[in-house]
Amino acid sequence: MKALVTRLDSFGDVLLAGPAVRAVAARADHVTMVCGSRGAPAARLLPGIDEVLVWEAPWGGFEPPDVSRPDVDALVERIDADTALILTSFHQSPLPTALVLRLAGVRYIAADSEDYPGSLLDLRHHRAPHAHEAEAALDLAEAAGFPAPDDGRLRVRTPPRADALTGPGPYVVLHPGASVPARAWSPGRAAEAVRELAAAGHRVLVTGGPDERGLTAHVAGAHGTDLGGRTDAPTLAGVLAGAAAVVTGNTAPAHLAAAVGTPVVSLFAPVVPAERWRPYGVPHVLLGDQDAPCADSRARDCPVPGHPCLNTVTATDVTAAVEKLIAVTQPMGET
Repeated sequence: MKALVTRLDSFGDVLLAGPAVRAVAARADHVTMVCGSRGAPAARLLPGIDEVLVWEAPWGGFEPPDVSRPDVDALVERIDADTALILTSFHQSPLPTALVLRLAGVRYIAADSEDYPGSLLDLRHHRAPHAHEAEAALDLAEAAGFPAPDDGRLRVRTPPRADALTGPGPYVVLHPGASVPARAWSPGRAAEAVRELAAAGHRVLVTGGPDERGLTAHVAGAHGTDLGGRTDAPTLAGVLAGAAAVVTGNTAPAHLAAAVGTPVVSLFAPVVPAERWRPYGVPHVLLGDQDAPCADSRARDCPVPGHPCLNTVTATDVTAAVEKLIAVTQPMGET
């Protein structure tokens, strides 16, 4: 059987599809994943994927491209699958993707859909109302005949060792950026957290993408180690795997940390529900006012002056959460 899984969103969304991908891979001879360019680096980390097709869908992403008949036709020509799972967030429709897959000749297509699918879906599944995104994807896979073959946690292929970047000894990672501004802690608060964590005896590594070097340099200051722009996806996985804890917002590194088994202090802005997007399958502490006025707004920019849902979280709160996680996850007697 040739199977195909689609998840057209960002890096973290693709990581959350990982348990469902493994379920499909346990019964399929070949698994292709279709994802956008933002999710492709994550797809290449997932166990069970044989091929990654990168395509920018006009109905997905922060800056979707215009509809292009030649672009759609080119994707249709590249798809070779008997069975497909379309994975979407709770607020997205799978039907445009299903139409493309039908045009490509995929015979069996399964998706969560509240909209009437006509002949586009063979399995119109209804997700549980409060399910985490990873669980919802697994539920769909099982309904389509792909039961979970393992514990269903997030996983990635074994990352490379990152000792050359991290240096010797224990450390904590702080990742101050986020995929959208509404989910980011303020740089000033993050810099305070680095200073306070260092004062508490922790070595702090500050991570970020190539376009976040200014942010990471400011946050690291004189008390942290700035790794901004120095980690691709596999290397970041290695850095996070070696950390005692990771401090980050609701953004890709939270899910990557979970995928390598590292506990997470989650600075979670409630613009999306924590029950669906919290760090999955690892010990974590959720910080941030989950009842703030921005709750469930899906806002990209904070609609409330002062960003109170996160900026009421202090460096002391973060340090206490890190200490709590280390205490409950570190083996007795280890320092």
